[in-house]
Amino acid sequence: MSNLTFNKIAGAGLATALAIVGLREVGIVLFNVEAPEKPGYVIEATVEGGGEAAAEEVMPDFGTVLPVADIQAGQAVFAKCQSCHNVAEGGANGIGPNLWGIVGHKPGGHAGYAYSTAMVEFGAKQPVWDDLHLYEYLRAPQKYIPGTKMSFVGLKKSEDRVNIIAYLRAQGATLPLPAPNPAAAAPAEAPAEGAAPAAEGAAAPAAGAPAPAA
Repeated sequence: MSNLTFNKIAGAGLATALAIVGLREVGIVLFNVEAPEKPGYVIEATVEGGGEAAAEEVMPDFGTVLPVADIQAGQAVFAKCQSCHNVAEGGANGIGPNLWGIVGHKPGGHAGYAYSTAMVEFGAKQPVWDDLHLYEYLRAPQKYIPGTKMSFVGLKKSEDRVNIIAYLRAQGATLPLPAPNPAAAAPAEAPAEGAAPAAEGAAAPAAGAPAPAA
């Protein structure tokens, strides 16, 4: 083989090698993706109310709101409960107990109904269903009394809970209405010097009303 032929072959091989290396470097530049500093996915969430945290619900003053509550609206809300409960005097139990006279009745105490252990234990601590406990229970039954048979998700609107309690009060309630105490439902203000602050989010109990369970 002549030197000229050898040089041609060597040159072609070198050119091919350079072309391969060049293409590889170009590919790295074009398609290289830098790893993020912190791995994961960015999820954008929309927060209602302009991103502000929802204000803590102020407990209503039952002595003020119940006398003017909309009983018919409460009856309409109770339609959500009728697949499990009825409010007829002397009515039979269904999936849930009969609710005639529930306001003022002992929790877990309706004859002939097999209550959950959680409800029986709640009734051992809380002597009667009063407005406060019904209001909180209707907000989120499973959260307020974990283990209760009541699987209903709850009523999120305060107005719905007040109206349905007013409706239930019209169905044989034995607990008198508490006296109005509007100051208990007012937003908390800085206590006067030397005064003890009120419990956060708690309404002052009406005179003669049973103390809430721990």
